[in-house]
Amino acid sequence: MGQVSWKGLFLSLFDYKTEKYVIAKNKKVGILYRVVQLSILAYLVGWVFVVKKGYQDTDTSLQSSVITKLKGVAFTNTSELGERLWDVADYVIPPQGENVFFVMTNLIVTPNQRQTTCPEVGRTESFGSQTPTKLGSVNIPDALCYEDEDCPAGQAVVAGNGVKTGRCLKDRDNIRGSCEVLAWCPVEKRSKPKKPLLASAENFTVFVKNSIRFPKFKFSKMNVLATNNESYLKTCHYSKEHPYCPIFLLGNIVRWAGNDFQEMALEGGVIGIQIEWNCDLDKAPSECNPHYSFSRLDNKFAEKSVSSGYNFRFAKYYRDAEGIEYRTLFKAYGIRFDVMVNGKAGKFNIIPTVINIGSGLALMGAGAFFCDLVLLYLIKKSNFYRGKKYEEVKSSSRKSLNSPTLNGNQSPDQLGGL
Repeated sequence: MGQVSWKGLFLSLFDYKTEKYVIAKNKKVGILYRVVQLSILAYLVGWVFVVKKGYQDTDTSLQSSVITKLKGVAFTNTSELGERLWDVADYVIPPQGENVFFVMTNLIVTPNQRQTTCPEVGRTESFGSQTPTKLGSVNIPDALCYEDEDCPAGQAVVAGNGVKTGRCLKDRDNIRGSCEVLAWCPVEKRSKPKKPLLASAENFTVFVKNSIRFPKFKFSKMNVLATNNESYLKTCHYSKEHPYCPIFLLGNIVRWAGNDFQEMALEGGVIGIQIEWNCDLDKAPSECNPHYSFSRLDNKFAEKSVSSGYNFRFAKYYRDAEGIEYRTLFKAYGIRFDVMVNGKAGKFNIIPTVINIGSGLALMGAGAFFCDLVLLYLIKKSNFYRGKKYEEVKSSSRKSLNSPTLNGNQSPDQLGGL
């Protein structure tokens, strides 16, 4: 008995098993099946291969270098600085040209500051005077006082400019005064111009040189036209006709970002310059082109916010004939430009192609499984189709097979067997 079982198991290894197909003459399910097939095929061909280029291997590890250079001059005439000509060495920070640069458009100048004592809030009639003639706006509450005890010596003024000396300076008969501080005096002016000082910066130009490389495919390119004509970059500006002349007017950049340059120049802001490289390396290298977009990155809707705009301070230091140091303090308002580069490259590769085709075939199988569920469980005649698809086979008993009525001229079908 055991030998017969092992023999049967061994011989079954050489059996070939095939599926039994049932053709269901049901138009509704047939139409549904074809719609599912066409939908999966459209998704595979249209979305996976045409739109997403699923037949390509991709490289998103873009290596990029950005160099910027500005051009332009401006003339101003103010009471603090007199007549002055501004060039790139004056209004561009940092001067070496990186992917982030700042263009000064407005400023508050406090000249001839020296380290001495003066009131923290207000102004004095003459430099070094101990009596304030007019208190300014109450924008430094820690500096206001009623008596000397309100100004403890050696304590720094919160959000102020110096260290308290212990004296409360009052204006004539006023009850409230200002703490005296040891600082760079006179302290910084609080009012800024109502119009941008360097309004002509709108016509300055910036040259954005970008070199990129996709290391996986060893592909490199630059956003500047490869030409020996030295006058090309001196005469062109970026446009659809000159996509490889990355020289932009600052006014155009701000306008393309949806803002007015003169309004933004008053208190400053941040503009993003995005350079997108999406390269299909199955095509010619000339088809790999940069695409530029511009947006404002600071909160332009918070116009009344105390934190709106963009500014910082810097100073220029000097020494007088006696060797005493003094300085001119600048509070600079302006527009910061952030150049951001991203992109990806793709090239045909058999591995992602095979993977995506296999995924499509698997979806075809899932579509057939879905239609089987509809046919066998969701329509009115589901019991009928289920009975045709699944056939029950019962083995005959040993007794019926050994019956004496069975002879060589009788078949199992005649006996109602298998």
